[in-house]
Amino acid sequence: MSDRARTGSETAPPAVLFDIDGTLVDSVYLHVSAWLRAFDAEDIPVEGWRIHRCIGMDGTTLMRTLAGEVSQDVLDSLKARHSEFYRETAGLLTPLPGARDLLRRVAELGLQVVLATSAPEDELRLLREVLDCDEVVAAVTSSEDVDTAKPKPDIVQVALQRAGVNADDAVFLGDAVWDCEAARRAGVRSLAVLSGGVSRGELREAGAKDVFENPEELLAKLESTVIGELARRVSS
Repeated sequence: MSDRARTGSETAPPAVLFDIDGTLVDSVYLHVSAWLRAFDAEDIPVEGWRIHRCIGMDGTTLMRTLAGEVSQDVLDSLKARHSEFYRETAGLLTPLPGARDLLRRVAELGLQVVLATSAPEDELRLLREVLDCDEVVAAVTSSEDVDTAKPKPDIVQVALQRAGVNADDAVFLGDAVWDCEAARRAGVRSLAVLSGGVSRGELREAGAKDVFENPEELLAKLESTVIGELARRVSS
């Protein structure tokens, strides 16, 4: 991973904070399937659509929301089973249309590319291998950086710190209402994509300034977005 962020007395360039699951990599429904199997293995009946509605939440929050009052041993088992079942489908992970080109274009514009995810380290490695864009990445977060992730703003705040910028010099791109809500709580503007299976209206209501079908559509309209605004600051 390259370290494109400036340090010392230099001002760090603005940053685009990217969620990965469902935003850059087509993984949301693999997570739904893995969680469905995990709950079934623990004899906890949960409907698939309810799981989908929670994807993007912090993992512990997701489990407690769906499983109710269960022991820590059950939570640990659910987490382990989800990871196991998810890894079994890793060969199906693919970048969403335009994801790689979007990351490279953002870097070309002089902006920092920050992977602002709360994915566990093992899943993050898989996602980064699928994206194959580490050469343009300035900073990365993971589940190890916070105790509780989205919709709390902690992971967004860590990403801002890693990039060395304040909230006004960043924008967050996600695919879930939890992404937009976390960004809003951190004072960061957000954009969203529909590739997580969440409606345009819900994403806007959660705080997204604009919503696009996928990274490819965002890339085509980049100049007119908040990302284009940040890029103009760099070039002015």
